[in-house]
Amino acid sequence: KGDGFDKLEERLGSSVSKNVKSSSTQDPPKEQLQTLINLHTQGKYQEALNEASQLLKGFPNSVILYNISGASNQGLGKLDEAIEAFDKALSIKPDYGVYNNMGNAFQELGKLDEAIEAYTKAIPLKSDNADAYYNMGNALKDHEKFDEAIEAYTKAISTQPDNANAYNNMGNTLKEQGKLDEAIAAYTKAISIKPDYPDAYYNMGRAFKTVGKLEDAIEAYTKALTLKPDKVDAYYNMGNAFQELGKLEDAVDA
Repeated sequence: KGDGFDKLEERLGSSVSKNVKSSSTQDPPKEQLQTLINLHTQGKYQEALNEASQLLKGFPNSVILYNISGASNQGLGKLDEAIEAFDKALSIKPDYGVYNNMGNAFQELGKLDEAIEAYTKAIPLKSDNADAYYNMGNALKDHEKFDEAIEAYTKAISTQPDNANAYNNMGNTLKEQGKLDEAIAAYTKAISIKPDYPDAYYNMGRAFKTVGKLEDAIEAYTKALTLKPDKVDAYYNMGNAFQELGKLEDAVDA
């Protein structure tokens, strides 16, 4: 059926309430909302934003319109405006599912405490909260709260066991703590879930190099480059590994 209204609403970070499905008078007709969602999906953020702004004149209490406005502003990089729109949706419906998107906007602005608070509020609103835990883990990692970040990634994985990104970022966090064997195990798990994951191979290579397993590091970098030939950092770090092995011609080539 493609991306229908309900699925798109979920992807924009909110749930569809029963009154919305029954064409609540607070919201535009479903067909107009679908047009808006299609614009957003196609990356036509300014058009979606313009249309949503027009519709809000007639439906000033539509949380869906504010959600689409926030998501479109976020797509345009207008993060303060995005947060303002999400806030407006929450002022109308405090349990509306925009906290995860709001957290992402705060995180992009470098406001990590606000991001973590938003993710914390997102978690109880949805049974499948892997995204919120994962995003919280990223914010906590950037905040150098490594133990708490690992806890968040672990919860993301418990909800979504095939979350390769969570394993990869958990590996990065463990590496920051100097827990290199555990980091390598996390990267290995990420790759077992997603074999075509160049970043996980690259990160594994860095961990192997740190523990002095230079041949393993080179093998990991090679796999990363097979998947992503323009990953310049992998060539650079591979060159360093070759140099430490005394393979200078290979180092120069890298």
